Amino acid sequence: MKVLAVLSQKGGVGKTTLATCLAVAAEQAGKVVAIIDLDPQATASFWKDVRQLDTPAVASIQPIRLPAMLKACADAGTDLVIIDGAAVARDVAYEAARHADFVLIPTKTAVFDTMSMTHTLDVVRQLDKAFAVVLTFVPPQGQETGDAIKAVTELGATVCPVTVGNRKAFFRAQAAGQAVQEFEAHGPAANEIKRLYEYTDIQLYKNREVV
Repeated sequence: MKVLAVLSQKGGVGKTTLATCLAVAAEQAGKVVAIIDLDPQATASFWKDVRQLDTPAVASIQPIRLPAMLKACADAGTDLVIIDGAAVARDVAYEAARHADFVLIPTKTAVFDTMSMTHTLDVVRQLDKAFAVVLTFVPPQGQETGDAIKAVTELGATVCPVTVGNRKAFFRAQAAGQAVQEFEAHGPAANEIKRLYEYTDIQLYKNREVV
């Protein structure tokens, strides 16, 4: 079983959107997937409440229960667990990263957003975890993306080669309890998630190149 953590101590950067969309992408690839929701706001759990399908499983728990929940997932034959971390709480980020095989750190392209993720970077580096920063809510044009990539690089962090645009399809899909690739299967947002899943799958399993 592999564990992917989606972590940022900055709120509103798309953690839950990425976690739910990547979970559905993994299911579409044939994996048994569970989402562990560590966020007190329980957004992933609310997504599951309005979802019309039984999978992926979503469990909202306190961080102290994470080891036991991961063991239960492994015993149940789960292939991939995606941890949706909480904003602000450093202890939650630490506990989630400690159990992760790979960590995605989403950030918006605004300079204050990129700088605010330094605490999350400190956590994953302290634990010597493999990670990448993924830019979210990327505008269709302008210099913000280039500036953000430069800022992340100057922080010594790996930048994910896939960016996630600021697209209405993400919001509409989540409100319907869907992943964007279910809501708009052939749209640009779905393509971004497909490519992001391929990238994270490579990082987790190290078994093939990005197409």
